[in-house]
Amino acid sequence: MRAFLALSLPDHVTETLSALVSKLPVGRHVPADNMHLTLAFLGDEPEAVIEAAHEAMETVHTRRFDLQLHGFDTFGGRVPKVVHIGARPDPALMDLHRTIRSRLHGAGLMLPRERFVPHVTLARLPATATPDEMQLLAGFLATHGGMSIPAFPVTSFTLFRSTLRPDGAVHDPLAHYPLV
Repeated sequence: MRAFLALSLPDHVTETLSALVSKLPVGRHVPADNMHLTLAFLGDEPEAVIEAAHEAMETVHTRRFDLQLHGFDTFGGRVPKVVHIGARPDPALMDLHRTIRSRLHGAGLMLPRERFVPHVTLARLPATATPDEMQLLAGFLATHGGMSIPAFPVTSFTLFRSTLRPDGAVHDPLAHYPLV
């Protein structure tokens, strides 16, 4: 089962982001239902491993916090692959991420060591963008790059199953974990 842990976004946030992304003239836009902030990607694991991860997440007792999304940008270097909006690195968000990784490690799930860059993916870009598409992307980023979404409360995180399909992934929530 392919799974990940993430923060779900309130409807008003995904609606705002969808409206902004609809102005992006290139790439495949992420549907509002799939917008989230990934805390840990578990990958494709046997159900027993996902169950162990679930049990470990039930022991997470970190505090609630407010999250602010800010600044459209890209990942992928000179040939961008993804358009995203970043998250201000609140200490409570960073603590939640560290706690989750630690609990997963304790449950026997060894995640790749990567730098945590909190963000919400908004669009996936073609592997071979034309110069015109790159110019349209640059214009979009110049216009909307400094965009901020008002802070919203984060009161839980979720374990999702991700099913890959030709038209994009489908994310189904498996469990919710409240923050204190």
